[in-house]
Amino acid sequence: MDLEKQPQQSPPQAPAPAARPTALRASDADRDRIADILRDAVAEGRLTADEHAERVELVYRAKTVAELEPLVSDLPAGGAARTAAPHQDPSPYLYGPDENAGPPENLVAVFSSAVRRGRWRIGGRANAFSLFGNVEIDLTEALFTQRVTVVNATSIFGNVEITVPENITLRGGGTGVFANFEVTHLESADPEAPVVVVEGYSFFGNVEAKPKRGKLIENLHRHLRKHLG
Repeated sequence: MDLEKQPQQSPPQAPAPAARPTALRASDADRDRIADILRDAVAEGRLTADEHAERVELVYRAKTVAELEPLVSDLPAGGAARTAAPHQDPSPYLYGPDENAGPPENLVAVFSSAVRRGRWRIGGRANAFSLFGNVEIDLTEALFTQRVTVVNATSIFGNVEITVPENITLRGGGTGVFANFEVTHLESADPEAPVVVVEGYSFFGNVEAKPKRGKLIENLHRHLRKHLG
């Protein structure tokens, strides 16, 4: 009796090894990318200042990519927009790309005073620390190199005062222990105007962020470019 030939079956293929993102170590660039998304989120009102501070602390403690991603899982990823942004007209403020923001501005006053005012470049981050001293940050004539600037202010038996033009956006808040931490919130009518977010804490001290009446942000970036050619 003839036997019908059965078609030969290929041996089952071994499944490809699954990617293990949990084992991938986070780089500084990975942490900065997540921190930038969080910074945009607090500027847009998606996160409170306290939530932003808590998540940023976890960002710089994270050792793997898997620890970073949950911190922005409930926020717009921003990948496509972030890639396309440098190719768009960035509005008359002429902000620079995020990667060119440079190191944070640090002002420290210990039994002394530290003042920053006049025409100066402010990047994405600034730190103010006062211990029995006084720190003054005047942004009314500053050149904003990025749309969002986060100022971390700490006052211990001291004073930190931050003033901004009255037609930008000012947000934030912090913790005061037997102290004052006050941020006068502003919302600019211009969606492209600079955003300053103030966070931190005060212990037996004072932190105050407010607009300076009569001071309006000028297009200093355009003037600077005109003079430099």
